Amino acid sequence: MALHGREAELKELGELVDGPGDRSGVVIRGEAGIGKSALVAETADAASVAGLRVLRTTGAEAERNLAYAGLHQLLYPARAGVAELPAPQRDALRTALGLADGVTPSAYLVGLATLTLLAEEAAAKPLLLVAEDVHGLDRASADVLAFVARRIENEPIVLVATLREGAASPLLDAGLAPMVLERLAADDAADLLDAVAPRLAPAVRTRLLTEAAGHPLALTELPAALADFDGLDPVLPLTERLERTFTARVAGLPEVTRTALLVAAVNETTALAETLAATRVLVRADVEPDILTPAVEARLVELSAGTVTFRHPLMRSAIPAAATPAERRRAHLALVEALRDQPDRRAWHQAAATAGPDETVAAALEATAERARYRGGAAAAIAALEQAARLSEPGTRTGRLLKAAELAVESGRRETAERLVHAANPATPSQRATASRLLSEFEDGVREDPARVAELAATAQAVAADGETTAALRILWSAAMRCFWTEPGPAARKALLDVADALPVPAGDPRIVAVTAYVAPFERGPAVLEKLKELAARTGADPEVDRYLGSAALQVGAFDLAARFSAAAAPGLRAQGRLGLLPRALAVLAWSRVRLGDLAGAVPAAAEAARFARETGQPFMYGLATAVQAEIAALRGDHKQAKTLAAEAERTGLAAGARPVLATVQLTRGLTNLSEGRFEDAFADLRRPLDPADPAYQLALRAYCVAELAEAAVRAGRTGDLRDVLAELECLDSPSPALHIGLRYARAVLDPSDERFAEALGADLSGWPAERGRVHLAFGEWLRRQRRVVESRTHLRTARETFDALGMTAWAERARGELRGAGESSPNRGPDAREKLTPHELSIAQLAADGLTNREIGQRLYLSHRTVGTHLHRIFPKLGVSSRADLAATLKTLDG
Repeated sequence: MALHGREAELKELGELVDGPGDRSGVVIRGEAGIGKSALVAETADAASVAGLRVLRTTGAEAERNLAYAGLHQLLYPARAGVAELPAPQRDALRTALGLADGVTPSAYLVGLATLTLLAEEAAAKPLLLVAEDVHGLDRASADVLAFVARRIENEPIVLVATLREGAASPLLDAGLAPMVLERLAADDAADLLDAVAPRLAPAVRTRLLTEAAGHPLALTELPAALADFDGLDPVLPLTERLERTFTARVAGLPEVTRTALLVAAVNETTALAETLAATRVLVRADVEPDILTPAVEARLVELSAGTVTFRHPLMRSAIPAAATPAERRRAHLALVEALRDQPDRRAWHQAAATAGPDETVAAALEATAERARYRGGAAAAIAALEQAARLSEPGTRTGRLLKAAELAVESGRRETAERLVHAANPATPSQRATASRLLSEFEDGVREDPARVAELAATAQAVAADGETTAALRILWSAAMRCFWTEPGPAARKALLDVADALPVPAGDPRIVAVTAYVAPFERGPAVLEKLKELAARTGADPEVDRYLGSAALQVGAFDLAARFSAAAAPGLRAQGRLGLLPRALAVLAWSRVRLGDLAGAVPAAAEAARFARETGQPFMYGLATAVQAEIAALRGDHKQAKTLAAEAERTGLAAGARPVLATVQLTRGLTNLSEGRFEDAFADLRRPLDPADPAYQLALRAYCVAELAEAAVRAGRTGDLRDVLAELECLDSPSPALHIGLRYARAVLDPSDERFAEALGADLSGWPAERGRVHLAFGEWLRRQRRVVESRTHLRTARETFDALGMTAWAERARGELRGAGESSPNRGPDAREKLTPHELSIAQLAADGLTNREIGQRLYLSHRTVGTHLHRIFPKLGVSSRADLAATLKTLDG
């Protein structure tokens, strides 16, 4: 049947299908019954004719609590290819789909496995992925589809999704082109009605067109029920009117058919065998598929290949709505009987048939939740636990709701967690402690009152007193993170330290090391630094431990160790698919590498941290990564880009008071103003992170930009203010490498002498090339001012070569200018190979140069290997190379 009034949309979809890969796809939005399914059906038919393979899935409300049910439906025709996936992806996908037992897979690892499988299938034949009614998909499947949608722009794959207007879905933020379907225009509606029912009486036709108001489903379905009717109920809304129409058509069917339809409607799958098996239980007689023939003739359902499918979701929802509660209960119990070998589905049907508390059913649902969590289906597990709590006795209800809230926290669903915690109404001290911890773990407390830290210290102490050391450590870690993002004050910090010191945990426990580093980076700096050096020999054993030790090293100014721990953490977090933690490790890695002068390593780390932080819903980590990107741009001399990125990061951090973000923004602005000769502005920018009354104040980070502050102060004539700052920082009595490097530099430029500069250069700066270059530059500038021109050239030349090698263009140009003043010209430096690449391309190029295959690079960066190949084809011409060997040689030359 022609799609009257949909020619423009059909043409747009046809163009999308004709050129797979140009766009990742489209999400079609509109109210129920507006014609989305018909439009997609014609598109799928056209795709098949054009030689595309079509894979489909359809969301159903009854399946929303079954993790990966929609993904299973989509991938079932391509299941043979799962065996060819790399082992981690194969195991994750098989576990997620319930085809094998295994460790809990990350949704991102399942997403990568799905992407790889689809890319391999598309290599043989382009793919059209059709996801209908995605508002009815289980959350795990929707997340995977969104993950895939973001990454198929370079694949011969197109995704077409349909979504009910006003409904939420991860696919809305997946980069798909939006297409909103409105009701049909009057002429198109008339054409459609005439095609469906050409012999309607004029009065009925006029009334039907008026009441349908361009609604395609009403135009196609109402004529079958109203051919002998001369009017419509003017009171009921259209959707209710349609449901009444469907149920009216059911009323005239044989009783056994009505029974089978009710079973099919409450069942969460389309399996005909299950519908017949449950119907047999209800009618106590054998039944065959032909009992549904009257429903097929009434255009309520379609039968094909062992499935029974309702022609529209309204039909599926109208039938149970019209049944009595007792009839619905009997249908669910019949399915319980029919699904003896499927405990998860049986548990849900048992729950649907249970009105009051039933500990047996609640326990079955709790077991279902555990299996869903094991397969990575957090949303399904939360729903099962919440339903279990509804059926629980008072003694077990709170525990189940708190367990569901814990899963919501791990999944990053704050509103769900808060709702569940409040519904739990915790009564015992242990329950209240758990609830308190859960509600404080989101966003590291950035949006919460800093006074919350002291409350968490008291909570941790109470939990520890009950002998729950691990739980107390979790609370302490949560509170310690708040000491990074906010400033709770010395009393709260001391309270946390007192609790940590009293715990029966060895001083070398990585958790205690990290907590004390965050809480007291200077007071406990010596002990933390000693333990970090000991633990550095064990990097690679546990990526999560490496991740928070990297953060701990950052707090105490050991940027070399911070980069080492974080670099070790990133591959493990990627391999485990723990993309919630990965941006945290990458942001620390990028921040540390910038401070060390390793811009080539910082660029891809910062870009990837920003990308994954945004994708995993971590706005403040995104802000921090963006601020680091701004700092990189400032050091490279791209001041326009630096200012743009700094402004974006500040917008993220300012409203919530995310201090590390704001401190890094001020560092960026200080560097930019220094390069542009606005020394008074630079001093004001760099002074802000040291002012406790300023939102950019950050207890640890304030001490690690002393060199920049000293230079700005000297050039702005603010030496008195600088002396006050140095006196304050020297009282910290900390072994922090970054602090002491900065102090030595500051003393040299404040009271310059050969001895001062010799002291600064005599320190161990082997892992800090940018700081060594800075000292050489300042020493050379001072020597030139002292008319010791020949001596100055050596230091200025070393500085220029160092900054050229590091890509710190702004500083290199300053060294060139000083050399010209010393009577020596410098060759102009063009952009090196790395600077010709985007951060994303640089990541791929470096991995390729390290010898990784396209498939291995894809696994690292969560891309398909074909997308990696497309990027390499763009990278080679930019660098003037034609092979991986040439690529490796080019990047190695730059490193040398």
